[in-house]
Amino acid sequence: MDKYILPLQFFAEDAQEKTEKATPRKREEVRRKGQVAKSSEVPTALILLFVFIVLYFTGDWIVTRFKTLYVKSLTQYIHQEVTSQMVPVIFRELSLEAAKLAAPVMLAALAAGLLGNYIQVGFLFSTDPLKMKLERINPLKGFKRIFSTRALVELLKSLIKITLIGTVVFTLLMHRREEIFQLSQASLGSTVALLGRYTFQIGLGVALILLFLSLLDYLYQKYEFEKNIRMSKQEVKDEHKRMEGDPLIRSKIKERQRQMAARRMMQQVPLADVILTNPTHYAVALKYDADQMDAPQVVAKGTGLVALKIKEIGEEHDVTIIENKPLARALYEQAEIGEEIPEHLFQAVAEVLAYVYRLKGKV
Repeated sequence: MDKYILPLQFFAEDAQEKTEKATPRKREEVRRKGQVAKSSEVPTALILLFVFIVLYFTGDWIVTRFKTLYVKSLTQYIHQEVTSQMVPVIFRELSLEAAKLAAPVMLAALAAGLLGNYIQVGFLFSTDPLKMKLERINPLKGFKRIFSTRALVELLKSLIKITLIGTVVFTLLMHRREEIFQLSQASLGSTVALLGRYTFQIGLGVALILLFLSLLDYLYQKYEFEKNIRMSKQEVKDEHKRMEGDPLIRSKIKERQRQMAARRMMQQVPLADVILTNPTHYAVALKYDADQMDAPQVVAKGTGLVALKIKEIGEEHDVTIIENKPLARALYEQAEIGEEIPEHLFQAVAEVLAYVYRLKGKV
């Protein structure tokens, strides 16, 4: 009978399959590296929209200033003597006027670019994307990127944009074709005004289309981003361990903390005035200093072996040990180490301390 070796790992769940949503910690890590869900189409669409809106409201002012600059150039600058002193002056004045003309458009583009990025990722500064990585110049990976699904999506986006923008431009021009054909008979001012109006209509229509497409692209980029940062179940478990610590290590730390607390507690037993016992099940050590305390305090307590240890240390340091089962148990259950005893136990503890002070000749 033939025997076949069956690789059972093919039937087991792939522990490395990334099926889990990214944890908040993973999201924070990738954000620090500059990896966020962001579409470059959103700033582009907003820049185009803002620029055309600004041109609509400042167009007359820009045309007026440009005419003034043009007239000044032909009436003043053209008659001035070209010297080494005059050329820098003219250049500076022309540059300043050009900057004034371009300022509204440039500021609008800058504001739109910042807004387009801020509404997607908020405030984020990271130098990690600027770091040189050899994998980016890997020909094999570059070839894979060219023929990847993402490249196909980008091609599809470009075709859709070209189709929609071409349709809008063609529709507007065809609708105004009679007026366009008559421009040859119109004055220069009418021609410029009409072309400016058509340009604004086309630009605004294109900007709105790009804005709509950018919203769809952002949703796609967000989907891709969420898919890329998914984690495997093992990664989630490992992160959970890193955040909360290994259970074995945590148990050792807690045990060490308990040991340190027990040592500190035992160091306070020799300073106690009395130890109340039950007699073997409970032990509570009390201390009272009338000058510094309003009421007696519990400096140590324990049950079982801890109670025996408290009694043993008390005997070594001549601390009075008194058996009082109900009082010892009440103090153990109702008062914590370092705290004052409950008020309803004042009378009973005061009687015990008075007895202890008489034994030691303090009263």
